Amino acid sequence: MAKPRQELGAEGVEGASAEHGVGHGRGSLSAIISVLALIFSGYSLWDSSLKAPDLKVFVPPVIQFSAPYNNTNFEVVEVPVTLLNEGGRTGTVLSMDLEVSNPKTGDTKRFYAADLGRWTMEKARSNGFEPFAPMPLAGKASKTATVLFYTNGPKQKPDQIIREPGVYNFRLVLDQAEVDDFGPLDKFFRHGPAQVSFAMELRDYDARAFQTGTLPLYSTTGRSAKTGDEQHP
Repeated sequence: MAKPRQELGAEGVEGASAEHGVGHGRGSLSAIISVLALIFSGYSLWDSSLKAPDLKVFVPPVIQFSAPYNNTNFEVVEVPVTLLNEGGRTGTVLSMDLEVSNPKTGDTKRFYAADLGRWTMEKARSNGFEPFAPMPLAGKASKTATVLFYTNGPKQKPDQIIREPGVYNFRLVLDQAEVDDFGPLDKFFRHGPAQVSFAMELRDYDARAFQTGTLPLYSTTGRSAKTGDEQHP
């Protein structure tokens, strides 16, 4: 003979409902945690491996220059630079261009990255510099180098843009290799060339320094310049 089914009292019904609610809440929380973990994993993969190269350039508060040869328009600007790739994929710097402007006269002279190392006349005579070559930077990697910028051809005027104490404006632009691993998607998210603008002051001018080395120029802000800065007096 079948046993009669026991009826749940009010307390039993409430307990069962509460237990069902707790279980449902735990399930919802687990699902949310799983979705957040999936989103975080996807973002980490994109940021560390798939994100297009995103190059930044930094310049310290002191650079150097020299105008070592008489009766020529040759000048050399020595700029220590730090390059940072905030993207996930490798980015390559093919070349660097530098513009130097004299705000007093309105003249602008163009330079190109030619060699690496500190400028001295002894090294110039012995060809002791390391030639500039394209610089690949892996994702999240950085590189520091002292770049020597030379006058960009004999037609560049004036013959000497930095010739007296005062403030000069600089703009350094990177020529970067384009990436198209993801086709139109890369084109849509493509950044413009990384560049940095900064102002430097020549405090003293003595051409005798060029017989052996260089003269320093100092940042007008006293700080390093970075991509996105517009440091003009």
